[in-house]
Amino acid sequence: TPVREALHMLEMEGLLVSTPRVGYRVKQIEWSEIEEIVEIRIVNEILAARWAMNRIMPKDLKAMETNIVLAEDEIRDGNPRSFVEHDAEFHEILVRASGSKRLLELCQLLRRHMLRYRIEALYLPETGLRAIVGHRRILDSMKEKDEKGIEPAIREHLEQSKLEIQRYAFGKK
Repeated sequence: TPVREALHMLEMEGLLVSTPRVGYRVKQIEWSEIEEIVEIRIVNEILAARWAMNRIMPKDLKAMETNIVLAEDEIRDGNPRSFVEHDAEFHEILVRASGSKRLLELCQLLRRHMLRYRIEALYLPETGLRAIVGHRRILDSMKEKDEKGIEPAIREHLEQSKLEIQRYAFGKK
């Protein structure tokens, strides 16, 4: 029963496809789905950042800064796989600072869906380092409470992620 429930949850999240009287299979990667996920993530994370701008605590900004430094150090020390966790933590700190539990749940779900497509690319040092540049822009906008700068910072960061998926999951340059 627990396994069946887990499979059903994965199906509801869109990660598995059920075939009656046969079983489950992992859902095939589709470019249109990636475009949709990225666009929804952009809207949600911009909203989260705007809400967080006046609520974020200095300790959260410090945690974001520490996250960036640790991620960069680990990549340069030959451990690019650690970036997957740092990336998740960075975005979670930002969205959590918005004060919205529902927005946090939505952003976590969308990030998990996108991770399925990005995971291999995130294991490459150059991908992590490019993402860190985006994290720095987002953090700088948050520190400066730059409402106009936060939107392009988040949009460009997530669009870069979409390009990485296109390059590594679909083999397009």
